[in-house]
Amino acid sequence: MRTAIRLSFGALALAGLTACGSGNAPAASSGPGKITVAASDTECKVAAAEVAAGTTTFTITNGGNKVTEFYVYAPGDRVMAEVENIVPGLTRELIAELPAGAYETVCKPGMIGKGIRNALKVTGEHKALSADAKLAEAVASYKRYVKSQSDTLLVKTQEFVDAVKAGKIDEAKELFPISRTYWERIEPVAEIFGDLDPAIDAREADLAEGEEWTGFHKIEKDLWITKDISKAGPLADKLIADVKTIVAKSNAAELTPLNLANGAKELLDEVATGKITGEEDIWSHTDLWDFDANLEGSKAAVQSLRPVLEERAPDLVKTLDEKFAAAEAALAAHQKGDGWQLHNELSKAELKTLSDAINALGEPISKIAPVVAK
Repeated sequence: MRTAIRLSFGALALAGLTACGSGNAPAASSGPGKITVAASDTECKVAAAEVAAGTTTFTITNGGNKVTEFYVYAPGDRVMAEVENIVPGLTRELIAELPAGAYETVCKPGMIGKGIRNALKVTGEHKALSADAKLAEAVASYKRYVKSQSDTLLVKTQEFVDAVKAGKIDEAKELFPISRTYWERIEPVAEIFGDLDPAIDAREADLAEGEEWTGFHKIEKDLWITKDISKAGPLADKLIADVKTIVAKSNAAELTPLNLANGAKELLDEVATGKITGEEDIWSHTDLWDFDANLEGSKAAVQSLRPVLEERAPDLVKTLDEKFAAAEAALAAHQKGDGWQLHNELSKAELKTLSDAINALGEPISKIAPVVAK
């Protein structure tokens, strides 16, 4: 069901963010620093096994029948760059900054499991993008934002965990979307670290056969469906332990300017293909809390890059301001008290209005990475 939802809503939502491409095209390099990837349900054909250090553009075409993802992993499955929700028949671009070293490129048909992997060797020297003073300050600014959000994530997750362990179902339900707000704002950084992100945020439909299910959404199901959290103590303890670990790693992580650009786009893709369908918080229906957090997190990354964008692409900045304001206004129509309407309270027409606003914003956000990589 989740895949079907992604295919129907995702194709619509990503239409403005992607360019159509042939799924039968052979993998071939398309110029210096450009690598094509032909993905299918069974293969991940990467045009080159070795690239020069610096920025590389991967052009991924999904010729299969399943939604896929593409990653560049450093050792330990540390995510250097990623693009998710590549629906069948579409092509997505991903710009990554890679210093010399050994990496893996990974396609994940069906968006589950360890994926189809290829070795990638990066050689030579390069001048880091963050050698530019304004880009370095953009990264520093965004890291301050991550620190502020992760500090509150710890506090709110602990409150949620305490309520779960005390058996206070109503209180835990109230705290569930609040604690997740801070997680969703910094998710692109949290997702860098191997298996920690799925341990915290995996949905039941994300699991490969035999995988253990832990984290927010397992507890969500216990709260809203089984209505029994009497045995959820160990799950709650693991959740807060994993959040503490990922917060420490996130605050210590070395980010690149492209992490900000790609992360801003990734958060909008999360809204367009997950929150808008209701599949993220499928039992609590608190998707609009996540929607708002993703929008805020995307805006924070863009604002950190603003001085560079104003210098290099002032017209793009104007468009981004307009489209962010329009998306925020579309979402504001669904405020309810201190929070938001539940996803299942919105009509199809209202969801389409939200989707259209995110699509309109996603298109200019997709132009940020090429500007940063100049």
